[in-house]
Amino acid sequence: MRLVRREERARWRELMRQHHYLGFDSIIGESLWYVARVGNEWVALLGWGSAALKCGVRDQWIGWDRELQWRRLHLVANNVRFLILPAWNRPNLASRILALNLRRLSQDWEVCHGHPVLLAETFVDRARFRGTCYRAAGWQALGETRGFAKRNQHYWHHGQRKIVFVRPLVPNAVAGLVAPFLPPLKRMRKEKATDMEMTIDVNALPIEGEGGLIDLLKTIVDPRKPRGVRHPVVTITAIAILAALSGARSFQAIADWAKGLSREALRKLGSKRWKPPSEPTIRRVLQGLNAAEVDAKTGTWVANQRPLAGQSIAIDGKTLRGAHDAGQRAPHLLSAILHEEAVVIAQLQVEEKTNEIPKLPELLAPLPLAGTLITADALHTQTESASYIVEQKKADYLFIVKENQPTLHQDISDLKLESFPPSTHHDR
Repeated sequence: MRLVRREERARWRELMRQHHYLGFDSIIGESLWYVARVGNEWVALLGWGSAALKCGVRDQWIGWDRELQWRRLHLVANNVRFLILPAWNRPNLASRILALNLRRLSQDWEVCHGHPVLLAETFVDRARFRGTCYRAAGWQALGETRGFAKRNQHYWHHGQRKIVFVRPLVPNAVAGLVAPFLPPLKRMRKEKATDMEMTIDVNALPIEGEGGLIDLLKTIVDPRKPRGVRHPVVTITAIAILAALSGARSFQAIADWAKGLSREALRKLGSKRWKPPSEPTIRRVLQGLNAAEVDAKTGTWVANQRPLAGQSIAIDGKTLRGAHDAGQRAPHLLSAILHEEAVVIAQLQVEEKTNEIPKLPELLAPLPLAGTLITADALHTQTESASYIVEQKKADYLFIVKENQPTLHQDISDLKLESFPPSTHHDR
């Protein structure tokens, strides 16, 4: 199962026109074209497009209102064409192909269209088919349509009722479609092994009230002039933080995430408008903020939302190439990152006249680290750092020893630890 290549599209179209009972003209909206093969032979063709704008039984099953449906409909994909080629009539072939397609659909959708999909839908003509292959592939029949079709801006009644099938592509897909905030939409594309993806379900975080995110951000100074301001700085900053925790990695990604917010979510974030801020507005406001202040506040707040005891925290330093003007030194950041979620919980800039080593205590000082395990590279294998972690923060450490600590490195080598591998007994 793979996507159709550009040079193969003409062949895909022609086969669909010849052998599918609906023929083929085009697919509306965002689309993906697939081919299933055995060796080099084409077995089946599948086409996916944007979800149906209106579908009563689907919308009732999801439980969203019209406004939220409009904002979240892009997270649903419609299987508009499925064709088994004439020479390939085999038992269980159709359900097998559907299963293979669904395994990669969300990943491919994000690579091609910038966002994953949570739910798949399709409409089966009950006069011709019973939808057996969809049922066998785990799809659920919700009911029937009323027999209307959309033509241009109007609907006309053709009387041909169709069975509506749906298939969640992620656990709790419906909950994600109706949640005030979009659930974490992890990027499925293959990244470098060193790239970390931080995602948290922000619906579980305290937003309003004492100790909530909005309360935390009220002290942030708005860099804009008061005249003409439509969206409070608190709202824009909160959107940026929650979008980043949900996987957004750019100003545009933050704006796209904000477009999926319900009115309830925007209200929780301090907005009196039903439309979220645009990408230029988000960009201007964030670029004008004191980044160090926002980092310090939000990192500690995120860390306090969950008990850190028993978790592992990585200390990592990175130089931001290209994030500086000509003739200036590139910024170097030292970060504390949760291993499991890859969430940055503390971060500070390392000035030009110092290095990461003396910055470690400053980085860890505001964090409740009792019972955690701190990991770091060989640069931080220092007696002072180890003592601070154990004595001051009541945590453990796991450091790498290289030849930058020649005495310690030689002592470990002399122990010949390869002759004494770690015990596998649970009582040791």
